[in-house]
Amino acid sequence: MTRKAHTQTIATLLAWCTIALASTLAQAQPASQMVSVKGSILNMRSGPGTQNTILWELQKGYPLQVTQRKNRWLKVKDFEGDSGWVAASLTGRTPHHIVKVNNANVRSGPGTQHRIVSKATYGELMRTREKRDGWVRVERNEGKSGWISKKLLWGW
Repeated sequence: MTRKAHTQTIATLLAWCTIALASTLAQAQPASQMVSVKGSILNMRSGPGTQNTILWELQKGYPLQVTQRKNRWLKVKDFEGDSGWVAASLTGRTPHHIVKVNNANVRSGPGTQHRIVSKATYGELMRTREKRDGWVRVERNEGKSGWISKKLLWGW
């Protein structure tokens, strides 16, 4: 083999290794990206593909944290730490939060000096409308909105 051919072979091999490494890192690196359920119901599965077992059905808006990607599937984690796989095409970027404590005060403004307008309970899903100084303005399913301390919520 000539020196030029040897150099070209090494350069080609290095290029393929770089591409393979970049692809592996892109799939293996956990992402802290949040997604939410786009349609009315989404199946969380035991693996990436429709042949895998359905673990849970999640409702529209349910927030999920992306931990891995594989082709058109996302490995996700919910607010209780449970994980599974969902089809990426069935997720969106509409921000939502879930109450992670037994009871949370919903206030008229972003701070404890504001009056309590209602209570929210563990697992309640709410649309995220605004964030300010450690507080989140949320909107409930019936359209009423208020502010909850970010410490009491999980999501975006």
